Amino acid sequence: MFAIGEYYYYVLNLNNSTVTNHHESILKIHGLKNYPLHLKELIDLIHPDDIPFVIKAEQTVVNKILEIGKEFQLYLKPSYCFRMKTAKGNYELFHHQAIHTFEDENQHLVQSINIHTNIQHITSENSYTVLITGIEPRKDFHQIKINQNLLSSSTQENNLTKRETEVLSFIAKGYSGKEISSILILSEHTIRTHRRNILSKTNCRNSKELVKKAFDFGLI
Repeated sequence: MFAIGEYYYYVLNLNNSTVTNHHESILKIHGLKNYPLHLKELIDLIHPDDIPFVIKAEQTVVNKILEIGKEFQLYLKPSYCFRMKTAKGNYELFHHQAIHTFEDENQHLVQSINIHTNIQHITSENSYTVLITGIEPRKDFHQIKINQNLLSSSTQENNLTKRETEVLSFIAKGYSGKEISSILILSEHTIRTHRRNILSKTNCRNSKELVKKAFDFGLI
């Protein structure tokens, strides 16, 4: 781990996307009154135009780890950059690092420590590059450039809104309509409406097909 500017960290529970153990700087840097309790609250701080890249970057990380071997995932640290809203009300470039800390008996990741560093003072240009580096005893260094022309092949190609993309990710992870409505603070009727719209826009007939679509989008 390294930080070359103002930074904070938090623990992400990958089973339910809850966020805990925040570094206190997260409040100052983003101008928050309360610590975020769910990953959604952090995603909402990301510049909307950078969301397709973040989705593609996460998909790239998963694919590369599978290529290297899941048995090594606790010794591989992915990182990339995106813009986030700051306390000043503007968007600045942040460097994201994820240290995988726990996996279950089936080698599914269940926890990571994420570190966000404000690097706006160094550069405001996103290189659209994903780095995967090894942690002892691994010596990996993989630098993967994301083709910006491919980003439009994400959720944008089906014209899903940001909210619909969010609902789709929860559906694919097995959350019920009631659970999604509670997390997003929306009525169950609204969630059902989003689900109908998602099915229509993605040409899916049921939740099983939606799960496959979510995999294609890199949401799970």
